[in-house]
Amino acid sequence: MHYSHEHLAIQQTLQRFIAEEINPHVDAWEAAEIFPAHEVFKRLGQLGLLGLTKPEAYGGAGLDYSYSVAMAEALGHIDCGGVPMAIGVQTDMATPALARFGSDALRREFLAPAIAGDMVACIGVSEPAAGSDVAGIRSRARKDGDDYLITGQKMWITSSLQADWMCMLVNTGEGPVHRNKSLVIVPLRENGKLRPGIEVARKIRKIGMNSSDTGLLYFDEVRVPQRFRIGEEGQGFIYQMQQFQEERLWAAASCLVSLTHCIQWTIAWAQERRLFGAVLADQQWVQFKLAELKTEVEALRALTYRACDLYVQGQDVLELASMAKLKAGRLNRLVPDTCLQFWGGMGYTWENKVSRMYRDGRLASIGGGADEVMLGILARLMGIAKRRPANE
Repeated sequence: MHYSHEHLAIQQTLQRFIAEEINPHVDAWEAAEIFPAHEVFKRLGQLGLLGLTKPEAYGGAGLDYSYSVAMAEALGHIDCGGVPMAIGVQTDMATPALARFGSDALRREFLAPAIAGDMVACIGVSEPAAGSDVAGIRSRARKDGDDYLITGQKMWITSSLQADWMCMLVNTGEGPVHRNKSLVIVPLRENGKLRPGIEVARKIRKIGMNSSDTGLLYFDEVRVPQRFRIGEEGQGFIYQMQQFQEERLWAAASCLVSLTHCIQWTIAWAQERRLFGAVLADQQWVQFKLAELKTEVEALRALTYRACDLYVQGQDVLELASMAKLKAGRLNRLVPDTCLQFWGGMGYTWENKVSRMYRDGRLASIGGGADEVMLGILARLMGIAKRRPANE
C-alpha cells in the first residue's frame, strides 16, 4: 500500500490537531478517567475526519478504506490509548454496518450526526456472560406493534457514559444462534439524560485506557422503533462479523506509530543511561533486542498494508485481518514490556509513557476478539479445526 499526497495530507492535519488540541490535555483526561468526547469529536467532524470512508450523501468523504488505515496510524501520535480507541469506535466499529446496510432515513438520523461530530456513538456487543462468544449474547428485543422492547445488559462499552446512541446486537428471534440476531440503533439519551429503561449500572475502572470511559448498561423494556434496525432482521451476526474485519484492521494500524515511538523513546533513554562505566545502549543485548522489536513492528505494518490493499480491492480478508489483529495484540504486550525492562525503575513509574503503553496495550489481546478467538478463526480457515455446521 502506498500513501498518496491525499493520505499524507490527512495524516498531517490529524497530527497538528493532536499536538495542539489533544496531547496537552491527555494527562488531565487520564487522571479524570474520561475525556470530553463531544468536544473532541465536534472538532474532528469539522476537520472532516470522522467520515473518511462514509458516503458523501451523509457528510462523508466517500474514500476507500486505505484512508481509514492512514487515519488509524496517525492516531498513534496521541500520548495514550484511550482517546484513539474511542475515536476508532466512532469511525470503524459503531458505524460501518449502519453506513453499509442502514436505510436512508436511519443514516440521516444517526450516521450524518456521527460524521459531523454532533453525536457520539458506541458499539454494544459484549455482555457480562458473552464477550468473545458473540453468538452467546442474551439481550433480547421483542416486538410490540411497530416497536421493539429491548431488555438485557451490555458491558465493556467504550464511551457509554457519554454516547448518544448505541449500535446494539440483540436477539430478535428464535432459532439458530447465528441467524436470530439483529443490529439495532438504540438512542441512549434525550436532552443529555438517559432514556427511560436505560441505566448506567456502573463505570468500570480499568488498569489502562483510563481516559476512555467504559460502562455496564442495563436495558429494561426500552422502546425502539423497528425502523431503527440496520438491514434485514436476523442478519445482525453476519453484519457484525463484517464490521469486525474493519475493527481488527483498525486495531493493527492504530498501534504502528505508538509501538515505533516506544522503541524510539527507549533508544534515547538507553543512549543516556549510564551503567557500569558505559551507557546502556552499548550493550549488544540491548541493541539486538531493540532491532528485533523494530523488525517485528515493520512486519506487522507490511501485513496490515497488504490486508488493506486486498480489502480495498473487494476481497475477503478475514484471514489476514485476524492475523494482523493477533500480531498487534502480541506486540502491544511484547514491545512495551521489553522496553519497560530497559527503563528499570523509571519504567515502573506511573507517569512514564512506556508504562502507560504497557497498561493500555494489554487490552489489544482481549478487546475486539481475543487472541484465542483469532487463533480459532485461523485454525478453521486453515482446515485444521472443525467448521461451524451450516444449519447453525
